Amino acid sequence: MLLLKIGRNYRELKRYLTIFSILIRYGFEDVLDKVEERLRFKLFIFWQKGAAKKEKAGIERLSTPERVRLALEELGPTFIKFGQILSCRPDLLPHQFIEELSKLQDNVPPFSFVKVREVIENQFKRPLEEMFTSFDEVPIAAGSLAQVHKAVTNSKEEVAVKVQRPGIEKIIEADIKILYDFAFLLKKHFPEIGYYEPDRIVDEFAKTIRKELDFIREGRNIERFRKCFKNDQTIYFPKVYWDLSAPKVLTMEYIKGYKLSEIDSFPDLNVDKKCVALNGAHFILREIFECHFFHADPHPGNIFLLNNNVMAFVDFGMVGILDDTIVDWLINILKAILDKDVDLLIKAILNLNMAPAPKDIINFRIDLFDFLERYYEVPLKDLKVGTLIEEFLDIIRKYKIRFPTYLVLMLRTLVIHEGIGRVLYPEFNMIEYLKSHIKNLILKNINLSRISKEFSFILEDTASLFKELPSNLREIFLKLKDDNITINLDHRGLESLINHMDKVGNRLSLAIIIASLVIGSSMLFQFQTTLKIFGYPLPGVLGFVLVFLLGLKLLVETLKSSNL
Repeated sequence: MLLLKIGRNYRELKRYLTIFSILIRYGFEDVLDKVEERLRFKLFIFWQKGAAKKEKAGIERLSTPERVRLALEELGPTFIKFGQILSCRPDLLPHQFIEELSKLQDNVPPFSFVKVREVIENQFKRPLEEMFTSFDEVPIAAGSLAQVHKAVTNSKEEVAVKVQRPGIEKIIEADIKILYDFAFLLKKHFPEIGYYEPDRIVDEFAKTIRKELDFIREGRNIERFRKCFKNDQTIYFPKVYWDLSAPKVLTMEYIKGYKLSEIDSFPDLNVDKKCVALNGAHFILREIFECHFFHADPHPGNIFLLNNNVMAFVDFGMVGILDDTIVDWLINILKAILDKDVDLLIKAILNLNMAPAPKDIINFRIDLFDFLERYYEVPLKDLKVGTLIEEFLDIIRKYKIRFPTYLVLMLRTLVIHEGIGRVLYPEFNMIEYLKSHIKNLILKNINLSRISKEFSFILEDTASLFKELPSNLREIFLKLKDDNITINLDHRGLESLINHMDKVGNRLSLAIIIASLVIGSSMLFQFQTTLKIFGYPLPGVLGFVLVFLLGLKLLVETLKSSNL
C-alpha cells in the first residue's frame, strides 16, 4: 500500500510540474505566483520562468483567449474537454473566450487495434470474432475519450462500435483532482472570481465527463430520443444493439449519410437545404418543449443528412434535461423578448436566478429596457437568435446572475441550430420561426394532465396543512401556557460590529487600568521606604514601568488597526 501511495504521489507531482511548465510557457506565471506557496514548487517555478522566456517570443503576441486555448490543448484530453464545456457557458465567460475555446480540437492519434480488441474482449469476456463477422481495424472517427470502428454483426447488420480509450478514466480522475486544487487556490487568492464558484464549475464538469464515460447511459439517451421522435419522419436516431454494448463499448446502427459539415464537398447532392433548416428548427423546438430532453452538442459533425432531407443525429454523451419550471421560464423569456415586455423579462429572470437578486435593480431594469428597445424597430427577419442571446447573457453576467447549467446549454443549442440553419439556407430566421410557434408552445405546455397533476399537488399540500394545523396550534398554546417558548435570535452581518465593540471595550478597560496605575504609582512616590532604585521608591517605579508597558501595548494595537 505504501509503495502504491508513493507511486501515486510521484505521478501527481510530475503532472503538477507538467501543468506548471505549460502555464508558464503560455504566460500565466502571474497566476502561479499566487499558488506556488501552497504547492511548494518555488524552486521549480523560479527555474521554469527563466527557461520559458526563450519560448515566449511568439506567444506574447497572442491574445489571452488564444493562449488559454493553446495551453488547454497541450494539457491533454481532460483540459480540452474542460475548455469545450466552458465554451458552452457564455454566462460565465466573455464572448472572446467563448469564441476561442469553441475552436478546441482533440488532436490525439487513434489507439491501436490491439488495444481496441483488448477493451472489447475485457468488457464481454469472449473473443471479438464471436461477436462480429467483420471488424474494421482502422477507426472511422477518433477523439480524446473514444474512437469509432465500423463492423458487421453476426446477423449481417452494419454497425458503428464506439470503444473507450484505455486508461482514460484514470487520467481524467487524476486531472479532476488537480482542477479541484486549482479551483480552491483561485477562490482563495482571487476573491473577485469567488462569485463564480470555481469549485462548483469543476463539480459540474466532473459530473458531465463521468456521464460521458458511461456508454450504457449514452445508449439510454439514444433510446429516449428514439421514443420521443418515433412518429417523426424528419428526424432519425440510430438503433442501439444492447447485446453488444457495455460501459466502455457502445454498438449502434451505422448511419449511411453525409455529414452536415461536409455537404459543400458534394455539389451534386440532391438536398432541399431550406427543408433541412426548417426540420432542424422543428427538431429543437420539439426536443426542448415536448421532450424536455435535448442534444447538448449538435455541431455539424454530429448531424448526418439522409434521403428525403431527413436529419440523423449521433454522439449522445452530452445531453440536457429540463423540468417544467425551466421550460415555462424559457417560454416567458422568449415571449418577453418577442413582445418587448421588460416587466415580464425581469420577473422571469429573477424567478430562476440561483444567486441573490441584483443590488442595483434600477440599472438592471434600465439595461434590460435598452436591450429590448434596441431591437424594437428592427424587422424580425433581420434579428438573430445568436446576437440576442449573446447580448442578453452579457447583461446577466454584468449583474452576476446565475442560471442552471442546463438552461445555458439549451440557449447555446438554440444558437448552434440557428447557425446551422443559416449555413444551409441564408434566409432562414429562427426568430420568425419561434414567433410563429410561440402560441402553440404555450398551449402545448398548458395541458389538462399537467394542470390536474399540479392541482392534485396543491390539494395534497393544503390537506396536509389543515391536518397538522390543530396539533401544531395545540403545541404552541401549551408552550405559551407553561412559559416554555424560546425565541432564538441570529444576528447575521453583525459579527464585524460585535468584534469591533469587543476591541473598543478591551482598549477602554486597558486605558482605565493605565490611568489607575498612574494615579496609584504617583501616590506611592509620596511614601517613605528603604526600597529605592535610582533614589526613587521601588513600588512607584515598578508601577510606572507597568504603565509604560501597558501604554506601549495600547499604542501598538491602535496603530495596527489604523484607528488613531
